[in-house]
Amino acid sequence: MKPIISTQNLSIKFPIYDVRKKSLKTSLLDSFIGGSISIDSNRKISVEALRNITVDIYAGDRVALIGNNGAGKSTLLKTFAGIYSPSDGSITTDGSIATLLDITLGLNHEATGLENIMLRGLLLGASKKRIQSITDEIIEFSGLESFIHLPLRSYSTGMAMRLAFTVSTFFEADILLMDEWLSVGDAEFTVKAKDKLLKMISKSKVLVLASHDFELCKQICNKFIHLDHGKITRISSSIT
Repeated sequence: MKPIISTQNLSIKFPIYDVRKKSLKTSLLDSFIGGSISIDSNRKISVEALRNITVDIYAGDRVALIGNNGAGKSTLLKTFAGIYSPSDGSITTDGSIATLLDITLGLNHEATGLENIMLRGLLLGASKKRIQSITDEIIEFSGLESFIHLPLRSYSTGMAMRLAFTVSTFFEADILLMDEWLSVGDAEFTVKAKDKLLKMISKSKVLVLASHDFELCKQICNKFIHLDHGKITRISSSIT
């Protein structure tokens, strides 16, 4: 079976510029970022956020990324999403990708709710025709019919998040990437949102979820990638 996501000896390095107090900066970076510090032959300093990541993820896998802050979970998610390119090694993906990493990305506070449905949808890679075909469903699900022609700046934070969430979860993809479980709106909408997310997950070939909520991960996931300081320490079928 061909993997949906495959990495081979993948590493991600971030260069650090203008480091004058090297020993102090090194200790701070090592504490807060969690990666390792490297210095090349030209004395250039970089943080290695991911190191030699080799993993295959197959259709049907519901993967939880487990680790402390700074372990590399968000960096690995963003690499799967194509936001970061490998410094070393390789990554291949097979299929469309939906990222629920920042659901407000692409929203314009001066544009109306209706216009923002189009803006966010286009950013997610949907065609204009596809967005138009489900706009009424998005509006109805969000419960923002009375506000949809008003500028986003007139929305409360909760209303804006409801719109962003609804648009982001109406476009299915083969690969679904999430940084923590999304929970938005009041109690009634939260129930709808959870059901919508679960349906979206069921229709995707692969889910990769970075979360500190172990109980949630146990309920949803069947594969667990344990990370520490940018390295995979274990891949297992249980969280323990």
